[in-house]
Amino acid sequence: QCFDDLLIPKDHVSRRPSDTYYLDQDRLLRTHTSAHQTELLRGGSRKFLCTGDVYRRDEIDASHYPAFHQMEGVKILKECTGMEDRSEQWVKMCSEDLKDHLEGMVDAIFGPVEKRWVDAYFPFTEPSYELEIFYQDKWLEVLGCGVIQQQILDGCEMKDAHGWAFGLGLERLAMVLFDIPDIRLFWTEDERFLKQFKDGVITKFQPFSKYPPCYKDVSFWLPGDWQENNFFELVRNIAGDIVESVELVDKFDNPKKGKTSHCYRINYRAMDRSLTNEEVDKIQEQVRELVAKKLNVELR
Repeated sequence: QCFDDLLIPKDHVSRRPSDTYYLDQDRLLRTHTSAHQTELLRGGSRKFLCTGDVYRRDEIDASHYPAFHQMEGVKILKECTGMEDRSEQWVKMCSEDLKDHLEGMVDAIFGPVEKRWVDAYFPFTEPSYELEIFYQDKWLEVLGCGVIQQQILDGCEMKDAHGWAFGLGLERLAMVLFDIPDIRLFWTEDERFLKQFKDGVITKFQPFSKYPPCYKDVSFWLPGDWQENNFFELVRNIAGDIVESVELVDKFDNPKKGKTSHCYRINYRAMDRSLTNEEVDKIQEQVRELVAKKLNVELR
């Protein structure tokens, strides 16, 4: 459902263990709510929203977290039924309907804003677009969308049907709307954060005391099969939510040794307390020990 039904190529980066949480050979944690698109279409749904939690291995910074929430939307256009021999016409009708609906949704959320459509690529839609808005003096990507690939609908026994789909990340939208600077805050139980918001009301986040960061560097020679996301995942598994970001700050190629060295700066900062150097040093030592043991790097 996550990949094959959506025509995602076998060699696509999203299928790699470095990007997806595999439980075993046949099962994985849902990578996007698009996984339910064909299931719902086969069940008879012709327009729907599907919202849920999804999971991905990713970089560590203020806008990425291994668990987040997505919303998928699909609409099959009745007026395009039976137009399979007039592809240019139904593609144009689907694209225009998609843009009309999604621009209306964006205006309802952000108010009237300047928008632009950018051509994009997704395996499951053609043509594909990204919708950007000019908000708070900069262009922001809001969502990805497009006309559903006909092969997907054919597989749902809907050979004479045509429609469109979109997907968006809910945390990222909320971060923009509520001025929330760090995605980790969505998982906090700190009352200073939770008490600021009420259902149905857009309230700008008021920062409370921010505890000082603690930076630690780790340098190593890379193995031949290096996957950066595996390092991010290892750091997150050890440090949990007290790691705020991991940044590559230096890269060195040694032509004599035929090796490449990376230096990563890890920013430790808890959301609810000050960290001690002793506490962070213990965590950093675990990172150094396990990155050498599990990822086969050569520490420097």
